[in-house]
Amino acid sequence: MENNLMPLHSYFDQHIIKDLYKEVQETYKSNNYPWVIGYSGGKDSTATVQLVWYAISELPIEDRNKEILVISSDTLVETPVVVEQINRTLRHINQASIEQKMPFVTQKVTPRIEDSFWVKLIGMGYPAPSRQFRWCTDRLKIKPANTFILETAAKFGEVVMVLGARKAESMSRAQVMSKRDILPGTKLSRHNSLPRAWVYTPLEDFITDDVWTYLLQVQSPWGGNNRDLAALYRNTQSGECPLVVDTSTPSCGNSRFGCWVCTVVEKDKTMQALIDNGEDWMEPLLDFRDKLAETQDPKRKLEFRGFKRRSGKVMFKEDGSVIPGPYLPEFRMQLLRELLEMQKKIQKDGPDPDIVLITSAELHEIRRIWRSELSDWADSVPQIYRDVTGHDLNWASEEIGTFSQKDYDMVGQVATQAGIPTKLVTRLIDLERQMQIMGRRSGIYNEIHRLFDEEWNEMSDVMQKAEEEKTRKMELGLE
Repeated sequence: MENNLMPLHSYFDQHIIKDLYKEVQETYKSNNYPWVIGYSGGKDSTATVQLVWYAISELPIEDRNKEILVISSDTLVETPVVVEQINRTLRHINQASIEQKMPFVTQKVTPRIEDSFWVKLIGMGYPAPSRQFRWCTDRLKIKPANTFILETAAKFGEVVMVLGARKAESMSRAQVMSKRDILPGTKLSRHNSLPRAWVYTPLEDFITDDVWTYLLQVQSPWGGNNRDLAALYRNTQSGECPLVVDTSTPSCGNSRFGCWVCTVVEKDKTMQALIDNGEDWMEPLLDFRDKLAETQDPKRKLEFRGFKRRSGKVMFKEDGSVIPGPYLPEFRMQLLRELLEMQKKIQKDGPDPDIVLITSAELHEIRRIWRSELSDWADSVPQIYRDVTGHDLNWASEEIGTFSQKDYDMVGQVATQAGIPTKLVTRLIDLERQMQIMGRRSGIYNEIHRLFDEEWNEMSDVMQKAEEEKTRKMELGLE
């Protein structure tokens, strides 16, 4: 029975494209809510924007009376070749919309700087995403898209999300789409997590061949070339990375267009295929991605990651082994240096001399995190940036006198003589400085207690203590 949920035959066996245009027109005119179309640069979202465009273009100008917002989610770590195509298409859509008196407006949505990939990975030490800890999707894709949608809904009351989802994509997708509660007399369903958003999926009964038939037989209305898109698919042997607005929407993986840093997949076949088809300048990106993937090897995790969690606590598995924490500070610094060196190289060897792999805003935020959380008195981010690029950014100065590596070494000598961990002393000093900058000292005692509760011993001492505790419990019959 369930197998019948997925379309087995072409939509065009029983319909013509004008049927779908009419459905789009009726849905568009059925209410006053603006439309938001998720555009990812792939075949399904391109076909969705194109067919909506042609349908609306057949309406009288006075009936094109509400905005159609085409949003593209930029994680800031998208595959560069795809980013260029998306940016080019968005420019063409905006220009053609003005010329043809259409209501289309494009918008890119990006994650907050504190949620960006490099701030999380290099700044805070989050490990490279894996199937067990895929922290990236929510922060890089879901939150930015949902924030835009909620802001639009707040402005207009409600919003209609137009997605390129198709039942034929997978059995799980077909099951989800078939269980939706459709508003009687319409093609709209309530979004399952955004209360003021409706969902419309005009391509839902298309099979893959229908998508390509439509794209290759109907010319792009904004002057694009859909055969270039087909060529990109052939060159990457890839699928589409959809606009992700909730956890029911499958994220990237399985060689889809998406983030060049993706370590959720075992191998990045998309990027490898691009390189094999002449994009040699992307080889350093693939090497860097593979280096991140190597840090997921269970046998090597403690080469790259500390033994303490971000809370400062040490946690153990049932077998007594340590659960690794964030990337070690020295490894984060190495990653930042290599990332900047790679950016410099591909600016020289690649097609775009202005390509940016890590933004200046991210560099500033990483610097702030290292200074406040790692007691980075050496102020490593500006130094690394200067070493690699030969110049400086407009680094923010701190209001209260900063400390240097020389100061850190001096504190270390005194702390060692007193038998106190240097990091604990420097963190306490940093806490005092932060409280002075804030101008209020409420909560300082709680913060001091939190620091004292952290584990400051070396890993060997921690493991010995844990083994002794385990032995004691066994002697008491508690294990």
